[in-house]
Amino acid sequence: MLYRIADLADWQTAQQTGFFASADLTTEGFIHSSERHQILATAARYYAGRTDVLLLELDESQLQQAGIRVEREWVPARNEAFAHVFSPIPLAAIRREFSFQPDTGGQFTLPDDLQRGL
Repeated sequence: MLYRIADLADWQTAQQTGFFASADLTTEGFIHSSERHQILATAARYYAGRTDVLLLELDESQLQQAGIRVEREWVPARNEAFAHVFSPIPLAAIRREFSFQPDTGGQFTLPDDLQRGL
């Protein structure tokens, strides 16, 4: 599974269009996503204290079946590879959505199901 921290506005648009897309698809040509072990570092780096986001779980096999290219590319600033999705994501490839709110100190934690590996 891949994960995307998503703006609520982008998620609301996806409910109307049937596809999730975000500004990075337009500006960079792909949608950034993370492996489960990368979620919290991504949240801390780019979404600290934001309350207008949720976490989407993407089924990579569904993306492949839909013919959507996913590539893991090295990100020197993070010193690891991240999955990039080169197309809007059909809702059928989004397995689950999670509430993803920071605590009172602005820190995120993984949703319970992801902490348990479900």
